[in-house]
Amino acid sequence: LAAAGAVIFFTMRPRRATEDQAAGRLAEATLQYFQGDLTRARETARQVADQFPNTLSGGDAHRLMADAGFWSNDYKTAVAEYRRYLPRAPKGVLADAATRSLAYALESDAQPAEAAKIYESLVGKFDRESSGEFLAAAGRCLRAAGDHAGARRVLEQLIAEFGETSYARTARIEVAELSLNP
Repeated sequence: LAAAGAVIFFTMRPRRATEDQAAGRLAEATLQYFQGDLTRARETARQVADQFPNTLSGGDAHRLMADAGFWSNDYKTAVAEYRRYLPRAPKGVLADAATRSLAYALESDAQPAEAAKIYESLVGKFDRESSGEFLAAAGRCLRAAGDHAGARRVLEQLIAEFGETSYARTARIEVAELSLNP
């Protein structure tokens, strides 16, 4: 039993040191990001992801690269990095926020049908106003993809389930437009 404890102790200590090192470098990248130096933030985050791929910070570096890519109008990179981040991300609010960002990046990268699916998957994961926003975004994307029936379906869902939100009024107008021009 003592030998097993010693093995665990000596195995875990280097992992913790590696994670601490990765977290320190990711903190640098985060600071660069918030200072507006998106190019350096992406490069530093890339180094963290490459040097520390099996750490939590190494995984989180992909989210930071995606965010920096999005705000640099490099939507293809943003989509790719969110897709690298999300399978390893712990479930919860941060993963849901990254999923929302993936939908924004897909929409910005002219992939509206895929963005619509993701927007719809987020309904109910945030507050009611956000759910209204996601259904409105799904409707916008479905219209852009030429799926007017799908757009009408999600806009009617928005009106029925989230009629008190600020998005419902616009949804009513869009449903009327879709009725006139199916």
